[in-house]
Amino acid sequence: SFYEELVSHGILQPLTAPVEGMVLREGSRNYVAPQGISSVVKYYLEQSGADVSYGQHITHISLRDGRWEVSRKAGPPEQFDVVILTIPVPQILQLRGDIVNIINESQKQQLESVSYSSRYALGLFYEAGTRIAVPWAAQYITDNPCIRFISIDNKKRNIESPEIGPSVVVHTTVTFGSEHLDSDPAEVQQIILSHLQRIVPSLPKPSSIKCQRWRYSQVTRAVPNCPGQMILHTQPLLICGGDGFTRSNFDGCIESAMSLAEAVKPCL
Repeated sequence: SFYEELVSHGILQPLTAPVEGMVLREGSRNYVAPQGISSVVKYYLEQSGADVSYGQHITHISLRDGRWEVSRKAGPPEQFDVVILTIPVPQILQLRGDIVNIINESQKQQLESVSYSSRYALGLFYEAGTRIAVPWAAQYITDNPCIRFISIDNKKRNIESPEIGPSVVVHTTVTFGSEHLDSDPAEVQQIILSHLQRIVPSLPKPSSIKCQRWRYSQVTRAVPNCPGQMILHTQPLLICGGDGFTRSNFDGCIESAMSLAEAVKPCL
């Protein structure tokens, strides 16, 4: 039903563009978000009617008079009746305040057992009218130590247009990402570009490039035997969830979201 709703609103479309080297699992279906995956999040936020504040870096969570006081890097602390954390699990463990003592030893061990792969993502952006002469929309690479995936992103999303310049997205291998996690991004960018040039020598010179370090890319080991969420404190409710409690695909995110919603309902 989630997929049907998103497809009916044009947020998702079935993937029809040619993707070389993709492993097709029996019974699975692949979709693409024409306006980017953030459009899925924006759709649900609009449906919720929530008042959303972006760019808030949370540092402390503490109990104050039966409510949660949440402190951030910039601005005064705020108080809430319920706190839901869906940040990567290692970042939950980095929070300070009363939350440090509220997480019991068993929960701490479970949270510490979660692991993520790390990657770099490189975006190459071109002027309108630039032609990228390759027969595929995306390609999985299996024989390169640096690059795992290349996507002609507008082609993959099926939104090719003479008015909009094409863009290329490159994801590195997990091994390369972990080996260069704390390297200078400018140096990493040059390494990725040199490998990309060898794989796709016909690629034109981009008008701009963005290199993104992706420290928490995909969950490689989730919280064991967890039903999509973990309650850290009941009164007031402090709960965490996300793909670290299921798995890193859209189904995993939906599973965790539904589990979180059921746990939060009694507090509303």
